[in-house]
Amino acid sequence: MEQVSEIFGENVFNETVMKARLPKETYKQLMKTIQGGEKLDASVATVVANAMKDWAVEKGATHYTHWFQPLTGITAEKHDSFIEPVDGGRVIMEFSGKELVQGEPDASSFPSGGIRATFEARGYTAWDPTSYAFIKDGTLCIPTAFCSYTGEALDKKTPLLRSMQAISKQAVRVLKLFEGNEAVTSVKTTVGPEQEYFLVDKSVYDKREDLIYTGRTLYGAKAPKGQELEDHYFGMIKPRVQEFMKDLNRELWKLGILAKTEHNEVAPAQHELAPIFSTTNIACDHNQLTMEMMRKIASKHGMVCLLHEKPFAGVNGSGKHNNWSISTNTGKNLLDPGATPESNAQFLLFLCAVIKAVDEYQDLLRISVASAGNDHRLGANEAPPAIISMFLGDELSGILDSIEKGVPYGKHEKEKMQIGVTVLPEFSKDTTDRNRTSPFAFTGNKFEFRMLGSNESIACANVFLNTVVAEELSQFADVLEKSSNFKNDLHELILKTIKEHKRIIFNGNGYDDSWVKEAEKRGLYNLKSTPEALPHILDEKNVKVFEKFGVYSKVELESRFEIHNENYSKIINIEAETMLEMARKDILPCASKYATSLASTIGLKKAACGECDTSYESEMLGKVSALTADIYKKSSELDKAVSEAKDLTSSGAASDKVAMFYREKVFAAMGQLRASADALEVITPKELWPFPSYGDLLYSVR
Repeated sequence: MEQVSEIFGENVFNETVMKARLPKETYKQLMKTIQGGEKLDASVATVVANAMKDWAVEKGATHYTHWFQPLTGITAEKHDSFIEPVDGGRVIMEFSGKELVQGEPDASSFPSGGIRATFEARGYTAWDPTSYAFIKDGTLCIPTAFCSYTGEALDKKTPLLRSMQAISKQAVRVLKLFEGNEAVTSVKTTVGPEQEYFLVDKSVYDKREDLIYTGRTLYGAKAPKGQELEDHYFGMIKPRVQEFMKDLNRELWKLGILAKTEHNEVAPAQHELAPIFSTTNIACDHNQLTMEMMRKIASKHGMVCLLHEKPFAGVNGSGKHNNWSISTNTGKNLLDPGATPESNAQFLLFLCAVIKAVDEYQDLLRISVASAGNDHRLGANEAPPAIISMFLGDELSGILDSIEKGVPYGKHEKEKMQIGVTVLPEFSKDTTDRNRTSPFAFTGNKFEFRMLGSNESIACANVFLNTVVAEELSQFADVLEKSSNFKNDLHELILKTIKEHKRIIFNGNGYDDSWVKEAEKRGLYNLKSTPEALPHILDEKNVKVFEKFGVYSKVELESRFEIHNENYSKIINIEAETMLEMARKDILPCASKYATSLASTIGLKKAACGECDTSYESEMLGKVSALTADIYKKSSELDKAVSEAKDLTSSGAASDKVAMFYREKVFAAMGQLRASADALEVITPKELWPFPSYGDLLYSVR
């Protein structure tokens, strides 16, 4: 039997492989690029390319690809073989430094938000040496950035790398002001993205047109049993799911992905996988691979992995908790409070930078998780509200209060847990509880940004988070570098930040209606939907902060604004068209057939027995007829709304206006149609209803 330690990273051209296969000087130069950010020499790339090719060919690879992350939200790859013709009709396997460093995929068919015209096809991919190359499906995959002919970023990796560079530079500036940081030369943000997902049997999935086209159920009455008993959460994992998880872990480990934790989630058929922390850039690459492998391996087990944020109404949706921290190249976690956080000035300053960033750029953090799918989830009873706030817990909140009031912090010793059973071991109680309703919660030595949707790349959220924290660290450094009394000015800066930005701290129940009113009093944003949130990306302060650090130019931000608006409109349009097709071709014919059956039964019963009781059939016929008429009417209303949206698009209306129309008119009409159809499903015989029910779907994997 294979040992995990033996297979881990076997398909990755990682540091161990490089050290064994590269000349010592080449390896040293490459490590300087990877770890220190130094420019890579062309001669080094040539040697690396040859070693990489030899390693890949030995493992059975015949092709290579520049693996990149365009603005579609998924990954892209174009395969080229290693073969080069030689005399005598033979071929050899070659891979040059130029082929490693640069590629030229056609850029015209990827989203650009107006940066590139359709006829302007040229785009470039550039090797990212900080993320290891790997072999997938017999192809050497080289992680790359993707940009236009004119240099604008057309992908998610490039801004992420820029943001990591920005926060590193500003954090080092701050750290150099404190003693003990002489060896610090760089800072990296690290992320551990927890991934939630659903598994359903492929046989029932194939009978649901809505799942196939949109990833979520557009119709579906609630099953008799959902998650009310809370018996699925951390429950026994079904053997079939366990086999899937076993194969998934094996494939992820072979790719060097640190898959660590797996368990059942709250909703039936819902599960979660959590990795160990990695550098943000690598974590992003790994999460994209994880989602791809989940889908691929589920298929091998006769299942389908659903990554949509809300595939089923009435039960929990799926998120992606982004556990974010900051660490130095010397291994120190800058968000670790230590044993005495009240006197750890360096920690308190970095904490204040995050508090200030989250408060001043609430809108950006909300935008970073905005999508048509996530709109269904945020604010429901399994996800944080759309209002951004921070949870710090009792201890840190108490420390900040004491600083603000100018009084000593009354430190509490850690309590021993008293469970009341003598055979159980004693252990210390944490100084603070966890808050699952908080969008942005401190959890010991990191922040858990809980608002991300399960289907989205983690890049955007981390780009925005890195950039806004870099801005606050930059401001702090500007003040403290000029200080003549560092200790006093540091205290005043922390005090000022607490007083001005404490409104963002909320340790209570984010699900409670009173919080919405309280947040409004505090002046916090409540951007409930994607079309409401997106326009803020072009607010002056937001453009300014991205341009300051070179993370996005204004042109790149405008392109993202266009792309996200168009994507939202297209998704709602596809869902609406799918609903209409299902209503016309399946639901209405089913309703008519059932009504005919009821009418026939009434006639037959009366013919056979004039005094026979037909009250059940008559009442049901009335309900079915009324719902049928209602569905037909609401289908027509939805059809009209879709037509108006298309006319609006054709007229050249601004993308944000079109997106808002889809939200207010089309999406609203979809909800009305669904309500009537779901009411009909409840009273229609199972054998007549044209789709598998929620019960069939949620309990399909046995």
